[in-house]
Amino acid sequence: MERLDAFMARANAAYYAERDPFADFTTAPEISQVFGELLGLWAGAVWVMMGKPAQVILAEAGPGRGTLMRDALRCIERMMPDFRAALRLHLVETSPRLRAAQSDLPATWHDAVTDIPGGPMVLLANEFLDALPIRQFVRRADGWQERYVAEGAFVEQASLLDLGNHPEGSVVERCDVALELVRHLAARLMRQGGAALLIDYGPAESAPGDSLQALLEGRPADPLREAGRADLTAHVDFAALVRASAPLRPLGPVPQGRFLADLGLFRRIDRLAAGQPPEQAMALLAAARRLAEPDGMGRLFKALALCHPALPLLPGFAV
Repeated sequence: MERLDAFMARANAAYYAERDPFADFTTAPEISQVFGELLGLWAGAVWVMMGKPAQVILAEAGPGRGTLMRDALRCIERMMPDFRAALRLHLVETSPRLRAAQSDLPATWHDAVTDIPGGPMVLLANEFLDALPIRQFVRRADGWQERYVAEGAFVEQASLLDLGNHPEGSVVERCDVALELVRHLAARLMRQGGAALLIDYGPAESAPGDSLQALLEGRPADPLREAGRADLTAHVDFAALVRASAPLRPLGPVPQGRFLADLGLFRRIDRLAAGQPPEQAMALLAAARRLAEPDGMGRLFKALALCHPALPLLPGFAV
């Protein structure tokens, strides 16, 4: 028997080490090159707002195949060569398989965000937090119970934690790893400057409840019976991250569709589509709509920026 977060951490470590996750799901950078381009220029704009430090760390947590960063660097080199000269690329990736896929990038690799060396930093994390291990608690008549996993099923153990006044049967999730990450970022960015952009899925204000899910070969699966074979994720509790980020300045979370549109998603798509055959132009537009429209990824996915309070309002977060 093991606590749910330990089970999830072990299962996902095996999954990302041994399987191709992109056989099971598709992330925003794989849908459209414009996603990575916009995030690269967003990072460059933050660097300008920071006063253009001579050296700055551009980091990505969970870079997947490296698609986002390739698109970002290509756009940065063309549009902001001074930012390209200043940045030092650092990638946080534990999977040897995915590190090999990223090996063409001019980067230094780390196992954890806490291993990134000091200095001003802009951190990008797209669909990174949802795979971090969660704990689950269930409100029963006699108090809170924590979920453990044994032989492919949940087992409940009494918990001493006070998780507030919830109706009987309520499920509360907590991601201690994500909270510790945000607290680390708060301490680091307050001392050394910069910002972090976290894009993921989950509710903007309320805790997600029971959101543990699994994908196996692109289809929903039992998260407790496919350990190491399925991708396990849970919705991100953005409200908890905001509370943990003090004394940083939190911006958002805002819907991904609004964030990308404010950064110029559709203007960029129009430029790419100009002069293309109709089928290619329509494919570019369909990809942008998938990223931005409410019935695609535009509403479920959120963008949250955590920045040094001395920075002005960052792009994409206008009131």
